[in-house]
Amino acid sequence: MFVKTTNSIRFCREGEWLTIRPWGENGLRVQAARCEDIPKENWALLETEEFIARVEYINATVDGKEICEAAIITNGKITATVNRFGKLTITNDKGEVMLKEYWRDDKVSKKQYDSSLMIWGRELKPIVDGDYSLTVRFEPNDEKIYGMGQYQQAIMDLKGCDMELAHRNSQASVPFYISSKGYGFLWNNPAIGRVVFGKNMTTWNARSTKSMDYWVTCGDTPKEIEQQYATVTGKTPMMPDYAMGFWQCKLRYRTQEEILSVAREYKKRNLPIDVIVIDYFHWPFLGDFRFDEKYWPDPDSMLKEFKDMGIEPVISIWPFVEDKSENYPEMNERGYLVRSEKGLQIALSQRGHSMPYDTTHPGARRFVWEKAKKNYYDKGIKIFWLDEAEPEYQVYDFENYRYYLGPNTQVGNIYPNCYAQGFYEGRRAEGETEILNLIRCAWAGAQKYGTLVWSGDIHSSFESFKQQICAGLSMAISGIPWWTTDIGGFSGGHVDDPEFHELLVRWFQYGTFCPVMRLHGNRLPFTPGTDLIGGGCCGTGAPNEVWSYGEEVYNLLKPYLFVREALKPYIKEVMTQAHEKGDPVMRPLFYEYPQDENCWNVEDSYLFGDKILVCPVTDYKQRKRKVYLPEGDVWTDVWTQQKYDGGQWVTVSAPLSQIPLFCKDGFDSTVILNAAKENGLE
Repeated sequence: MFVKTTNSIRFCREGEWLTIRPWGENGLRVQAARCEDIPKENWALLETEEFIARVEYINATVDGKEICEAAIITNGKITATVNRFGKLTITNDKGEVMLKEYWRDDKVSKKQYDSSLMIWGRELKPIVDGDYSLTVRFEPNDEKIYGMGQYQQAIMDLKGCDMELAHRNSQASVPFYISSKGYGFLWNNPAIGRVVFGKNMTTWNARSTKSMDYWVTCGDTPKEIEQQYATVTGKTPMMPDYAMGFWQCKLRYRTQEEILSVAREYKKRNLPIDVIVIDYFHWPFLGDFRFDEKYWPDPDSMLKEFKDMGIEPVISIWPFVEDKSENYPEMNERGYLVRSEKGLQIALSQRGHSMPYDTTHPGARRFVWEKAKKNYYDKGIKIFWLDEAEPEYQVYDFENYRYYLGPNTQVGNIYPNCYAQGFYEGRRAEGETEILNLIRCAWAGAQKYGTLVWSGDIHSSFESFKQQICAGLSMAISGIPWWTTDIGGFSGGHVDDPEFHELLVRWFQYGTFCPVMRLHGNRLPFTPGTDLIGGGCCGTGAPNEVWSYGEEVYNLLKPYLFVREALKPYIKEVMTQAHEKGDPVMRPLFYEYPQDENCWNVEDSYLFGDKILVCPVTDYKQRKRKVYLPEGDVWTDVWTQQKYDGGQWVTVSAPLSQIPLFCKDGFDSTVILNAAKENGLE
């Protein structure tokens, strides 16, 4: 049954209400629920200006009666058609099918041979004592699929993949993808679930939800689709100038004097450094959100010295609050902590029993920001490192936690966005516009809160390094322009291991051409803690500065610090594109060259902005590699200055001192070459 409206499609069948309406340019929002009033939450989507769609109703005579056979809604380049049984098909402005629901019911498909299956394209099935489990099925497409967030796998084309829609340490579910067929799809539902991009069908599932909600757009190029997505979910702020250079970090600087000595050494050596990071357990107890006076006795003088050196400090925030924290009684009493459905109120045992604060609770967000403002921001700290943002439950029993907005299984993936939102809104209230939060996880739309996502506690290995190339590019296509890794990986690298030295050099080269260049890691050998409580109870990794690995490694790393510095004007241009248009900083080759079929298959190289082709070396003792140069431009090898026509594969030398780099005509490649050579690169 169609309920005729002027700017949308409304359809009801057997208690399910389907609504399709225009949302942004060339976009449609598709919602369904077992009630006439669709839930009001927009989740990742922003309210947009009203677009006027063209709605048509097609009548037909069935059994002697005139009925509405189908309804059609068109918004620019996208059209959705719903037949009288509720089956949905989405086409572009050329009439090509982008998405078609998978139904196996003879009344809907008019094919008697499959009538016994009785499979519907949309199923909202009641959960006993709950809401609904949701399954949405689409017919298979001959397509490539890119995006969906960050998964630790060396795979960019996700066709054929089975993916968990949930966050874990180093896994961020951002359920937006771009298809090679020419459409973008957002699963606008923060529930825990799965998606399978199968050969026989694509299946989306939410374990617990109140409704179905997704957004689709069509475009002529990936860039057009990405920019339309950024418009409806929010664009990233402009990255501050001070964040575009080199970040120094390690697990963990234990004292005020230790971190100051590192900053002074960088200045003594005349090395570029913009940011330095104060890591976790600088506090007395988890959830205190302040410095431990025993190990950080005079933070005001420390922060003044950083300012005098032109270095911005970053402070680590964890969402967990242990029962010994000075803030625990009040936060628990006010309902600001996540609740367990069963058992004890313990989600993590990290030097004590703790629960994360409930970032979906507006009051909890305000409470934590006020503590951070008083103890950090008002002292001059501008950047917050929002760690453990999934949050990292000690056991990922998603069904055992309840938030202010609902059960974890129903809303849990929104947690990191709300975490970033609290710190973003707090700083906006202080008049800031260029806001950055380093965070370990994100969901769709997080970019509007200034999220710089890093890939979590990954292993220090060449295998893990390879995975970061695809992880970063997938996050970029998912609408998160700011992304980075722990250069060298987080765990497993020994300071005296020659293989790790080579890994660090190769990763450092790659990190030079990431949105943020940040050296971090828990290096071996590990030093145990020195105290039973407070900041001394945690140990620390071995030194992790550029000079910590001997002169040979130092001389290989140092030139890339100056390359990064020389590229700052170009990086600012690229960051402006991200801010104003929604373009990613790291770009798969097909993003700029969609007409070149080879570019859709390259997963180990990428564009840094639109002018620099970066080709990381990801195997131990590899000294040359094959590179594809996109068709339509002339490319210059940075190191040899040799020019090549695009549209061909070339094999180039890759000595340990060099990452293969190419610049297209119009960009002065000697900016990179001279910065490296003037600072010791051979």
